[in-house]
Amino acid sequence: MSAPHAGTVAAMPAAPTAAFVLSNLLICSFLWGSSLLLVKLSGNLSPFVLAAMRGLIGAASLALWFAIQGKSILPQRHEWRIWAVLGTLNGWLPNVLIAYALTRIPTAPAGMIQASSPLIVATLSHLLFADERLTPQRLAGVLVGFAGMGILIGPAALPDSGIDATGVLIMVAVAFSYASANIYVRTVRQAVPARMALGQQICSGLVASLLALTVVGPDAFASVPSRLAPLLALGVLSTALPILLFMHLIHRTGPTRASMVGYLVPIWTTIMAVLFLDESIGWRELTGGAVVMTGVALVSLSGRLRRVR
Repeated sequence: MSAPHAGTVAAMPAAPTAAFVLSNLLICSFLWGSSLLLVKLSGNLSPFVLAAMRGLIGAASLALWFAIQGKSILPQRHEWRIWAVLGTLNGWLPNVLIAYALTRIPTAPAGMIQASSPLIVATLSHLLFADERLTPQRLAGVLVGFAGMGILIGPAALPDSGIDATGVLIMVAVAFSYASANIYVRTVRQAVPARMALGQQICSGLVASLLALTVVGPDAFASVPSRLAPLLALGVLSTALPILLFMHLIHRTGPTRASMVGYLVPIWTTIMAVLFLDESIGWRELTGGAVVMTGVALVSLSGRLRRVR
């Protein structure tokens, strides 16, 4: 999959084939679906330290890929703002929030709440982009999806629900952050998707590292070597690789359809949580998650994809 020529991300390219979209969605969703599991397996690291290592390892992986191709990893003048915005909205901010939220709520429901991001993308895209207007089917999908969110997070408002409201609200904030980054990428016209992925991880790793050193101090990094295996997998396989693929997907399909990856991520996350973390899933989580994903499917599958010839 080749990136556009340097300095040009012009009008949306020709409609991608169904095979291109589905293969990228499956790969991205599986890799991103493993991220919450790997965060859990990273142990009791500070959320700031975990976000720092995730960003730094992701940046190093992408920088190595650029170096192998003989390409520069230094930012050009017009890239600074893009890198900073994506490094925040798609990098250190949600990474810190996710790490903290998972200390308060289980992995599977966290992934289901995060799956609401495509619904937010669809709503914002309708307001901002003429070619992303909500059709009746997409509007129905948004309403269904938010009803599912009500099932998932509504009981947290009850004092005796046993559901941690803080963890739930943090994951909602994560969904908004990812949605905002998705929308922002759609507005960028002077960048290469691969370089946006690189810059995002560089800024994410650097800012998270500064925050970790300031907030929790250098001693918080002492346990990193003992957690290196899951951290490497988190930085390379669950961060660098999927974001590189996803940047291309947004520019080929638009933010609404690309965000369909959120429809598949919680499926992988739930499977992994049950298999590897011994988490149990109740009827409320199953029902709410199913309703959310039905809404996301209605939003993301509307319209036509060009058939494979």
